[in-house]
Amino acid sequence: MAINKNALIRYKTIDKCLQNGMRHWTLDDLIESCSNALYELEGRDVNVSKRTIQLDIQLMRSDKLGYNAPIEVYDKKFYRYGDPDYSITNIPLTENDMNVLTETMSMLKQFQDFSLFGEFKGIINKLEDKIYTEKSNRPAIIHLDKNELLKGLGFLDEIYQAILKEVVLVLTYQSFKAKHPNIVVLHPYLLKEFNNRWFVVGKRHSEDRLLTLALDRINAIDYNFELEYQPRSLDADIYYQNTIGVTVMDTHSLKHVLFKVDKDNAPYVLTKPFHHSQKEIEQHKDGSITFEIYVHLNFELERMILGFGESIEVLSPRQLRGRIKKKLRLALGKYGD
Repeated sequence: MAINKNALIRYKTIDKCLQNGMRHWTLDDLIESCSNALYELEGRDVNVSKRTIQLDIQLMRSDKLGYNAPIEVYDKKFYRYGDPDYSITNIPLTENDMNVLTETMSMLKQFQDFSLFGEFKGIINKLEDKIYTEKSNRPAIIHLDKNELLKGLGFLDEIYQAILKEVVLVLTYQSFKAKHPNIVVLHPYLLKEFNNRWFVVGKRHSEDRLLTLALDRINAIDYNFELEYQPRSLDADIYYQNTIGVTVMDTHSLKHVLFKVDKDNAPYVLTKPFHHSQKEIEQHKDGSITFEIYVHLNFELERMILGFGESIEVLSPRQLRGRIKKKLRLALGKYGD
C-alpha cells in the first residue's frame, strides 16, 4: 500500500502522542496535533477531519502497513497504546526486509576499503548488528565476486585520496615480467576495476603518455610533496570507449573486428555483448552468427576470444586472426597427440 506524505506525517504524529502516557488523548486532541504537525511541516493549513483520524487509527491497528499498533480506547473517549513501550518506529523487520537489507549490506561492504564510505561505517555496523540479531539462518540470495586475498587492496584508499587531493605518488612497482621492482613517480588520475583486479591510471612525472598500473603489483607507496601535481582532465567513459578491459592502445590498434560464433554460443554473445559497439552482421544457415566490434586490439580482447575456444572464429583483421591461430596451435601442442 502506497503512503502519501500527509498520511505518513499523521501516523508519526499519532504515534508520538500515544507514546506520551502522561497525557490523556481524545480524538479531538489527535486531530489538533496532526493539524499542527502538517502546518509546521507543510507550511499550510490542512483540514484534518474526524473521519480521517479514525481511519488512520484503524489502519495503524491493522496489518496493512505492518504496524499492528495496540491502540485501545479507555473511559470511552481516551486513546493510548496498550503496550507503553510500543512505537511504529520499533516494529520488527519482515523477512523480506531482512533479505533486502542483507543483500544491500553485502554490496556496500564491497567498497569498505574506500574512506569515501567512512562516514557510513557506524551506520553500516549498527545495521549489520540489527540484521544478525533478527535474521533467520538463511544463505545469501545475491553473491558478488570479490577476491579478499588479492594483493594491493590496501592501497585503494591511499591512491583514491592522492587523486582527490592531487598528490604525486612514488610507487615501488614490479610487473610480472620484471626481475626487480622499479620506482615510478606517478601523477594519478583514475582508479579502474576490471575482472576483480584494480588499476591506477596516471602518467609518469617525466612523460606525457598515460600509464596503467595494477595495484597487486605495487610493493609500497610513498609521496613527493615537492613536485607540483600535474592535473589532467580524464573522462573514463571516453578514455575506455573503444577498449575491452584496461589496456588502452594507440589509434593504430583500433580496428573493426569480425568474428563468427557457433549456434550454441551465439545466444550468449547476443545477450552479453563483447563491447557496446557490437553489431550483428549476418545470421548463417547453420545457426552461427557473425558479429562486428570496433575496439583496440589488446591483451584482454584476445583473452576473451580464447575463452570461447572452438566455438568462435576471428574473420578479420588478419593480424588478430593470425595471433589467435598461433596461440591455439601452441595450446594444442601442450597436449601432444
